[in-house]
Parts: sequence; structure tokens; C-alpha cells
Amino acid sequence: MTGKFVPPYLRIAAELRRRIADGELAPGARVPSTRQIAKEWNVALATATKVLTTLRQEGLVRSQPRVGTVVAAPDRAPGAASTAAAAPVVPATDHELTRERIVRAAVDIADAEGLAALSMRGVAARLGVAAMSPYRHVNSKDDLIFLMADAVLAEATYPADTPADWRGRLELGARSLWALHRAHPWLAHIGPLTRPQALPHLIAYSDWMLGALDGHGLSPTTMLNLNVLLYSYVQGTAVHLEREAQAASATGLSEDQWMDSQSAAFDALVASGRYPTFAKVTGAFADGGYELHLDEVFELGLTSMLDGLAALIEG
Repeated sequence: MTGKFVPPYLRIAAELRRRIADGELAPGARVPSTRQIAKEWNVALATATKVLTTLRQEGLVRSQPRVGTVVAAPDRAPGAASTAAAAPVVPATDHELTRERIVRAAVDIADAEGLAALSMRGVAARLGVAAMSPYRHVNSKDDLIFLMADAVLAEATYPADTPADWRGRLELGARSLWALHRAHPWLAHIGPLTRPQALPHLIAYSDWMLGALDGHGLSPTTMLNLNVLLYSYVQGTAVHLEREAQAASATGLSEDQWMDSQSAAFDALVASGRYPTFAKVTGAFADGGYELHLDEVFELGLTSMLDGLAALIEG
């Protein structure tokens, strides 16, 4: 007599539940990502997504943006509903499914695990609906990504009391866009700069930036080029947010751990005498060494670019 068939996602969830209960996965520790689950147990990404959704609904794990799925605090008993900021999506029936719910679920997945982990089946699994149900509201994954981008770009706010000077307006626009990429690092990877998408809220951003440049005697081509330049600067810097998250997931090493693993190689290059200026600059730091902070790099670059624009606009 054969035993009752247990769906793969329940078997995998039970194993991860055991690891949490035994302390192999401590509170705050990263749980295997959907891709890691799919590889370890040889299942589809949608099945892996369903595993994490099940554990999330039990309150055992929670989504932590740019980290992934982590073990929840120990005071969450199995079966308790999660109260974290990134709470699980409440399962929907096909009748209740809307484009907005699909987009929000997709954004939650991309925020937690990156754009590479996103799939239409995974979104369906997260929402608890049939695999093909999202296609009634969204034509394809590419269409979904652009809907996601427009949804998060809508989070940017442009005050009614517009800064009177061009520089203040450009600063506000650039910092708002940087904040969006900080919150949703996958946004920097939605498509090449040379193939812009007709997204209403991306046009709203451009309208704000062009408004700062209007009335200063610049040609339309120069105005659009400057808008593209500032956008590409934000996007180009923000690309590294997602890349770092992907590298941490692939290697299991934090930024500090990665640098520690490379220190001997850097020391050897510095000691070689072939790069005297690099050796001089890096040697000026204390034992703590140089730490790269993208927010500081962003502010330095933005200030430098606007200083350069001042000569063009006010000269």
C-alpha cells in the first residue's frame, strides 16, 4: 500500500521548517532563495516560490528587501500570521485577482530576491492562484516588468511649491529617483537607456527635470541630452545595488568578507611598486582602509555634474 502523495513544495517546506526548529537557520539568517531551492531540490522556480510563500504565511520567514527571505523573529509561533512590513500576499481567488495585485506581488518578489527571480508562475504561486491566471491581466513577463517599473516610479512625489532655481529642482528630481532605486534596486535593470519605455511616471520625471532646464536658452536637443545624462547617472550608479545583492547571494559573502578575501591580492599589487599613485592614496588610510559608500559617491557625482551644468546654464 503506497503512502499518501505529498506535493514537493510541502516536502521542501517541511525540511526548511526542520532546519529552523533545529537552529540550523537562526533568526535573521537568510533562507535559501527560490533559485537555490530550485537547484538543491531540482524543482521549478514556481514550486520554490510556493515553498517560501508557505513558510511566510506560517510566520516562520519574512522578506527583507535586498537581503532576500530570512528567518523571522523567534516570537512568531508556527502558524501565526506575519506582521512584518513585507507581509505575505493574501491568497486570492481567480475572481479576486486584479492587475494591481499581480504587480504588487511581483514588486515584492523583485524587491526581496531581484529581477532574475521573477516569473509569472512565481507570481501566481505567491498569490495562491492557478499558474496561468495572471495572463488574464498581464500579457507577458516583459509587460509585467514595465507595469512594475511604472508602479514604483509613481512613488516619487514632486511638490507643488517647486524650487525656484534650476539647480534645486534638478537636485530634487535626481535624489527622488535615487531613493526609488535604493528602495527597488531592480529598477536600474528594466531596459537599455537607448530604448526608453513610454511609462507615464517616467515621463512625469522627465517633465519635472525638463521644467528645470526650460527658459535658459538651451536647445531642445541639449535639454533632452541633459535629462538623459542625469537619468543615466542615477541608473548607472544604482546598477551596483542589484549587482551587490546578486553577488552576495551567489557567493554567500558580504561586502566586508569579499574584501577580506581579496586583501592579499591588493596588498601584493600595492607592494609591487608598479602603481605608485594608487599605493600613495590607499596607504593614506588608517588600518580600517577605504570603504565605498554608494550614497556618498552619488552625492559627489551629482554635485560635480550640477557644478558643470552651471557653466552651461549660467555662463
